[in-house]
Amino acid sequence: MNVISEILKHDLLYTIKPYELKRVELIKLLTKHPEVKFVSLAGVDLTGNTTDERIPIDMFLEDIDEFLNGSVQTDGSSVVLPGIATLNNGKVDLVADIGSNWYIDYNFEHFDKTTGKPVGTVRIPSFLNHNNTFVDSRSVLKNAENCFKAGILSILEKYPAVLEQYNLKFEDVGDIVLTAATELEFWVKTPNDAADIEALSASQELQEQYWKRTRGAVRTALEQSLLLMDKYDLQPEMGHKEVGGIKAKLDETGHFTHIMEQLEIDWKYSSSLQSADNEKIVKNLIKEVFRLNGLEVTFHAKPIEGVAGNGKHTHIGVAIKDRKGKTINLFAPTDINKDFMSVMGYGAIMGLLKNYEIINPFISSTIDSLNRLKPGFEAPICIVASLGHNVHTPSRNRTVLIGLVRDLSNPLSTRFEVRSPNPNTNTFLALAAFYQAMLDGIKAAVNSGMSAGELEKELSKSPEEEGMYLEKGRSYRSEEDVFDHFTPEERNMYFGLHPATVYDNIIAFDNYPEKLQIMMENGVISEKIIRSYATAVTNRWVAEIINRLVPEYMDLVRGSKILHSEPNDNNMEDVDTENWNKVNALRNYLMKDTKNQISLFNKIREAAALKDYKALSALQVEMSSKIGELREFYSIYRRNILD
Repeated sequence: MNVISEILKHDLLYTIKPYELKRVELIKLLTKHPEVKFVSLAGVDLTGNTTDERIPIDMFLEDIDEFLNGSVQTDGSSVVLPGIATLNNGKVDLVADIGSNWYIDYNFEHFDKTTGKPVGTVRIPSFLNHNNTFVDSRSVLKNAENCFKAGILSILEKYPAVLEQYNLKFEDVGDIVLTAATELEFWVKTPNDAADIEALSASQELQEQYWKRTRGAVRTALEQSLLLMDKYDLQPEMGHKEVGGIKAKLDETGHFTHIMEQLEIDWKYSSSLQSADNEKIVKNLIKEVFRLNGLEVTFHAKPIEGVAGNGKHTHIGVAIKDRKGKTINLFAPTDINKDFMSVMGYGAIMGLLKNYEIINPFISSTIDSLNRLKPGFEAPICIVASLGHNVHTPSRNRTVLIGLVRDLSNPLSTRFEVRSPNPNTNTFLALAAFYQAMLDGIKAAVNSGMSAGELEKELSKSPEEEGMYLEKGRSYRSEEDVFDHFTPEERNMYFGLHPATVYDNIIAFDNYPEKLQIMMENGVISEKIIRSYATAVTNRWVAEIINRLVPEYMDLVRGSKILHSEPNDNNMEDVDTENWNKVNALRNYLMKDTKNQISLFNKIREAAALKDYKALSALQVEMSSKIGELREFYSIYRRNILD
């Protein structure tokens, strides 16, 4: 019997809600579930790593007041906070968040002998406190939520006309509700099976896998993941195949082998902080469930070069909850048949677009993430939005950065879909950046006194037009396929040049100081955290180039061996020699030092050692181009070899 199937039969504790996080109730609840043996405080550092430890449940219950109202110390060397948690000042306190759901992380391979149930650990979402200052990703998002809500309330109080269109007064406002949701894509395969790039590429071009029926272990794991998500009250909405994949093979035992396909799982929206926490839960569940079904999962943005990468489209919405409990979507227009959005909606989307240069470093902070953002794979590289061809036709443009999602029969569904995040994007920091940018745009839109129709013209302006808020020289809206409709030169001119490397992206913090100030407004993200994040991302980028990328490419160079005999009068072999000479010239340029020339790989090592990141960035771009040529030339050469 499958392990997960057995676990689903048990009456287990899955979540602990905030209203249950009282001393007496919590003791009673955990005592009732002796299979829960440990607790773990889960703080999230600036690069998205989550702390994990095992504190015996008896110790937790003994000191429960300290856990609920105090903090637990940890060593700052275990979290990524460069320039903050230093060797001579490394103490970091973990502070439990009693305003978010706690959940039980079960070890599906360790069963309690007394109860026969899997051993569980209470995972407690936490904040990281250093020198009496919160310095973690979760606290940044909480700051951003509070700042955004306060900013919207201030606008509503100052401009009563905004509320009058909804027949409300300021005193009628109960709360500002921020909602978010992510769509999680991932690749799954049988372990140790190498990717057949040509077969995957052909399958993608032929659209053979998109929304196909899942089979075998993949179907079982997908269904079990959805069932477990339901147990955790995550309200799964859908699981399905995505565009990537090839048909699996059936062995003599009736089991599928050589599985390699892309899936997506979606679940119900929540508040922004809870949504980011939920995503962490889902990723852990998926990995464990698929592993127990003999399958390997990757959340890398671009796990296989040349085929579709993994996205994590992120949906964001804002609403008012009045004192009678009625919900009013602040992005939706009062007349959905006249306007695409409200004034606040236009302001929010313009804030995202105008300030995206300093949002992007929080979205794409790795080599892998930038590898996904290339033309031809439905991944956005342009700072541009789509609203729809007209108010009666919702946007279906999959080539833009931000899409407006709306349903004419349900104004509450109006929201933005930001298409650039990938599964390893730090959602806490990404959402925080979104809220800061949106608030900036909303302030500008409301202060301008412009109508929704006038703001639509602003958003739709041509590059040569001056904007009230948006910058001259840029376009911000397109209902066309931006890859087919514009040349690469036009795309770069109209929508901005997409960063090619992590350095190109992170240097935006220095290149756009006035936009960076928007991120730091009201202390949401301190300059110290910005610099710590930039250092962490840069260090990881350099380490990945030197310790992973260059060694991987060295193996590729060494593996690109000569396959034909020495040339003679045979014309076919002359062609082989010509093809091989192109390959070998690249091999030498990349890897072989001579008396007169340093190899490209060693130039990269030198730039990294000197911390010349601008040079390293340019060399990485060149290396990527040369490796692409090597693969192409070697493929041409190999195709012509008979034996």
